[in-house]
Amino acid sequence: MKLRVTFKTGWLKIEDNWNSEQVRFQFGLHSSANYLCAMKFGVVIFPGSNCDRDLIQVLSNYSNEPVAELWHKDTDLQGCTHIFLPGGFSYGDYLRSGAIAKLSPIMDAVSQHANNGGFVMGICNGFQILCESGLLPGALLRNENMKFICKNVELTAVNTQTSVTKKVPSNHRITVPIAHGEGRFYADDDTLKQIEDNGQVIFRYVENPNGSLNDIAGICNENKNVFGMMPHPERCFADYLLNQDGKLIFDSL
Repeated sequence: MKLRVTFKTGWLKIEDNWNSEQVRFQFGLHSSANYLCAMKFGVVIFPGSNCDRDLIQVLSNYSNEPVAELWHKDTDLQGCTHIFLPGGFSYGDYLRSGAIAKLSPIMDAVSQHANNGGFVMGICNGFQILCESGLLPGALLRNENMKFICKNVELTAVNTQTSVTKKVPSNHRITVPIAHGEGRFYADDDTLKQIEDNGQVIFRYVENPNGSLNDIAGICNENKNVFGMMPHPERCFADYLLNQDGKLIFDSL
């Protein structure tokens, strides 16, 4: 059998006598050793999710590969390396946003993936679910004005050394849409200090729309492999939306 392996920018191509397969790859560090791994995206879908199709479309266009649709009752991540929790109103936002979704069977697998160092990102409702699950610190409360807010906001990247911000220029403002009623980030004083001291703030609002403490729009966990943000980068990815600032975030993956 003949085997040929070729590298292109961002891609590894493997060919043999019978077929040819192309997979996206990334370099990184794990346990002080270099590794090479195929990137496979998965989007978790809950009852009430309504931004899953947008996110799947963006990730499909970005990777040129099928995106796994992970139903909330699943217990297997299907070999996905990058897990995304989309926006929406999971379980109708009953009790609190994300309070019921955190009990879905899929979240056990997501938590295990995160605890093993795997990439997890929650957007809007996904951010709320990650906080409710304890994978991210703090909580998302009702907006200060007690109203649902839907508009474009300006953000600045705070820690530009993470997997979702490394392509965002430092001190550069990006415009990203928000659409939430419970997006006010809150944490107690000790937790807030820890988040700031550890470089876990990834985005801040230029003009705070919802009363979030320290103008926080997005954070990560201490290990910098779990991320959450209230604004929607998937809604400003394509040129036909007349705004591609969200592409900087997906290009960072």
